[in-house]
Amino acid sequence: MTPRHLIANNLSVPVGVRGLLYTMKNVQLNTGRIIGEGQPSYIIAEIGINHNGSIDIAKKLIDEAVAAKADAVKFQKRTPELCVPLDQWEIQRDTPWGRMSYIDYKRKTEFGAVEYSIIDQYCKERGIDWFVSPWDVDSVDFMEQFDTPIYKLASASLTDLELIEKILKTGRPLMISTGMSTQNEIVNTVKFINEFDANYPLMIAHSTSAYPCPLEQLNLKMITTLKGMFPGTPIGYSGHETGLSTTVAAVVIGATFVERHFTLDRAMWGSDHAASVEPQGLARLVRDIHDVELASGDGVKKVYDAEIGQMKKLRKHISAEYSA
Repeated sequence: MTPRHLIANNLSVPVGVRGLLYTMKNVQLNTGRIIGEGQPSYIIAEIGINHNGSIDIAKKLIDEAVAAKADAVKFQKRTPELCVPLDQWEIQRDTPWGRMSYIDYKRKTEFGAVEYSIIDQYCKERGIDWFVSPWDVDSVDFMEQFDTPIYKLASASLTDLELIEKILKTGRPLMISTGMSTQNEIVNTVKFINEFDANYPLMIAHSTSAYPCPLEQLNLKMITTLKGMFPGTPIGYSGHETGLSTTVAAVVIGATFVERHFTLDRAMWGSDHAASVEPQGLARLVRDIHDVELASGDGVKKVYDAEIGQMKKLRKHISAEYSA
């Protein structure tokens, strides 16, 4: 059987950079979408845990993401017993379900096989990609029952080589976020992936892990830095700021995919809602990104048909090719 990632890559000439081997490639998903240079931005509405444990809220968020013309919705998958430190299990927390221990709260907001089967079918019906950020190896095993197009590695997991290797062995394309990380940590993780397979379908998202993130800490020029560090690898942006313009700017700078947290209402109960985009904002974001892409052109100077009338009216000297 052909490995997934050999089906999911557009391969060309390998090049060596800083001791690593890279392949000039875009990443083709099993849903048919291609992520990379020369392609429309792949726009991800991260639902994360903003469903608050409700499948009905999750379906409403999927509906709104489809209405906004996003390309994908993303969730988070955890095994609470593995992800919550033992010393935090019994900390009491006020929740919409009453006061309970932190571990019980995390269990309450975690979707299982029934809910993800509903999400899988619902996203297929609505024609939108879906995938998750798994936070532990057991969650990867759990997710392998679904044919999702990508695994996303959260910034907090960038140095979790056990989890990364588990994902790599699935062969699914991997998108990594680089918040709370040094450049050396990013390089070491990419090197680890490269040593596993130099042609592995990898995407790297610049990110700053602050919720919400102050504008002066977004450091969007890091997108350009990552493009220089890892030529040929699709570079994107995972934003946690308030407002939309800076995410649009990330695309102008060169992000080939973007991700923003998404909610029905920023005032809803929960830790991620305040740094999320509401439905109308997501629709504007998708529209503005595609407007910028259309306006960017190809960088080759030309005289457009719409200019010729003005040229003939305003210029004293017109070249022969336009004088007729």
